[in-house]
Amino acid sequence: MMTSTRDELDRRDFLTLVGKGLGLATLASSAVASLWSDVQAASARVSHLSPEAAARDEDFWFEIQQAFTGNRSITNLNNGGVCPSPRMVTEAFCRYSWQQEDVPAYTMWQILEPQSETVRAGLAEEFGCDKEEIAITRNASESLEALLFGVDLKAGDEILTTTQDYPRMLTTLRQRARRDGIVMKQVSYPVPPRSPDEIADAVAKGITPRTRVILISHIVFLTGQITPVKAICDLGRSKGIEVMVDGAHSFAHLPFKQPDLGCDYFAASLHKWLYAPKGTGILYIKRDKIPKIWPLMAAEEKQDPDIRKFEEIGTHSAATRLAIGEALLFHRGIGPQRKAARLRYLRDHWANALSHLPNIRFHTPLDPAQSCGITTFEVTDIDPGSLAHHLMSKHKIFTVGITHEQFRGLRITPNVYTTLAELDRFCGAVESVARHGLPK
Repeated sequence: MMTSTRDELDRRDFLTLVGKGLGLATLASSAVASLWSDVQAASARVSHLSPEAAARDEDFWFEIQQAFTGNRSITNLNNGGVCPSPRMVTEAFCRYSWQQEDVPAYTMWQILEPQSETVRAGLAEEFGCDKEEIAITRNASESLEALLFGVDLKAGDEILTTTQDYPRMLTTLRQRARRDGIVMKQVSYPVPPRSPDEIADAVAKGITPRTRVILISHIVFLTGQITPVKAICDLGRSKGIEVMVDGAHSFAHLPFKQPDLGCDYFAASLHKWLYAPKGTGILYIKRDKIPKIWPLMAAEEKQDPDIRKFEEIGTHSAATRLAIGEALLFHRGIGPQRKAARLRYLRDHWANALSHLPNIRFHTPLDPAQSCGITTFEVTDIDPGSLAHHLMSKHKIFTVGITHEQFRGLRITPNVYTTLAELDRFCGAVESVARHGLPK
């Protein structure tokens, strides 16, 4: 099977994929290899273009759109929660699922599960770190809870975060406060901020002599605001404060590597912007920090320095993990820079079309240095939940309403499979409401 599939790809591609710790599983399926070849061919046609020029090439993006098999009768503009996977990922996931059913205790544990090490290597390369610093988890929440529950703190120690960080993480901190007497301290900043400096300044002002940990989102889930993570990590390091980065929305959304952030801890979900199977995530811990973080589930003392101690969750499907490899291939096939440029192009397409309306208010800065594919806006005097319901019930456009103590609105998140025609239809529906109100 491997030999026949290898013939479908040229030898250079094969050696490149294997050398990167990817593609061993992919190349075991001729169907997936064929789908991968389609992505490669499309990308080759725009390889001479800048990312910004490629972002406007509708012929290229038409080819990428065909890689997804979602229901086109509904326009999905809520990709921020969870993204559909391209067909090559779903095909791989199904194939691994069937394979592990043969003799599960043998095929799943002895054949398939060890192959996840190639996936670990691929994720480490994508993030720009050593493979011994990456744990494969089920989502960003699991990864961050491992950090927030696993770091040694005593009563009175403070964890500093913001009023816009993810509710599950705030719940985690409140539980630890009840159990251990630590203190959760939150700072706020303007929405939208005039510049990223306002976010960094708010965090800096929140630090006290008892601050031991800072938790900060790389991209804020509420608005898509990009935060100055590097500056905050540098600040924390200068004061001996641990900084934990919630990258649930940034990994495979923005092009960056670990050194660009300077972080010692990072967590992300892979079923968002990487399009991996649902229930996949990563946890990065700098190698010398691993021994001092306790895992959520018990591990032997000899595992203290091993990143795999965070994967001790009992029996779990190997298929979910292995299909991450195909998601990485798809992401690289598009090209991270090209992908980010397209996400910004889609955002600008709909945001510019609505920005002329006097009762449209954006809660996300449209500055490309401060946002990318996620943007939250408000039609003033219109309840966002009612607007979301109207868009779905009357137009089959799926969005999500956001209500926060500082603002409210709709969070709009198109993706690479979204067409300009779908965004134009969305804009028409919103403009009608902005001008005439919701239908009675």
